[in-house]
Amino acid sequence: MATETSLIRKITVFLEMIKFSHTVFALPFALTGALLAANGLPSGRQVLWIILAMAGARTAAMGLNRLIDAEIDAKNPRTANRAIPAGLIGKGATLVFIVAATLLLLFAATMLNPLCLKLAPVAIFFLVLYSFCKRFTALAHVVLGICLAAAPMGAWVAIRGNIDTPALILGGVVLFWVAGFDILYALQDLEFDRAAGLHSIPVVLGVAGSLWAARLFHLVMLGLLLVLFVTMHLGVLFLVGILVATAMLLYEHLLLKDGNLDKLDAAFFNMNGYISITILAFTAADLLVKWP
Repeated sequence: MATETSLIRKITVFLEMIKFSHTVFALPFALTGALLAANGLPSGRQVLWIILAMAGARTAAMGLNRLIDAEIDAKNPRTANRAIPAGLIGKGATLVFIVAATLLLLFAATMLNPLCLKLAPVAIFFLVLYSFCKRFTALAHVVLGICLAAAPMGAWVAIRGNIDTPALILGGVVLFWVAGFDILYALQDLEFDRAAGLHSIPVVLGVAGSLWAARLFHLVMLGLLLVLFVTMHLGVLFLVGILVATAMLLYEHLLLKDGNLDKLDAAFFNMNGYISITILAFTAADLLVKWP
């Protein structure tokens, strides 16, 4: 009983450490990719394995990031209370969970189709690469965007068994969306990163330059959504979804327009979760609802 309780406690700590609840950022885009690839509803079996692959990939990625950055996190006042530096979970236990999550990703890919399995190691490569990027390049935000772009692209491959132009466009949407909000998130570590010799766009451009870079990235994201709208001959409901997402992004940037990070949680966590769910909801409505 004590062993079982200890395991449950470790799992709980690990899930909190990797912010498992933030899967809401990328999962809706994975489901959006599945809906577009199927031009409607994919099968329940496909949806199940896409969700499990997504959960495995994100869990492994965040676990790796926390494990690789443990020493850096311990020195940063903002992150010193994270589970590994705080001693709430050991590196060995974290590694076990990472391996389990990676195996889940590979098994789910196997259950989808051969191309998913062939591409899984590529996704894993970028997941590992991201955790080291801040040590040598300011483009870590872009690499994170590539990692999350794999969600809708992988879902497309899971449904169709190939990579088509719309999948690349949707992947680009996620890449620029994620890179943009990650630049904003990195602002809170600007001084620490400078002192520690770490690399980020805020370190290179400062606060004002980073705000403009994030705005530019999000403008590209919205432009790619319009390209997707035209390329796939989507309907008015999808266009309405783009308009709603645009309003949310505008609000996000207005919250941080003066570089005041007091509202970062609202801008980063709330708005971006709503944006991904909005795109999914309006895509589903556009494909499934009969519009007069």
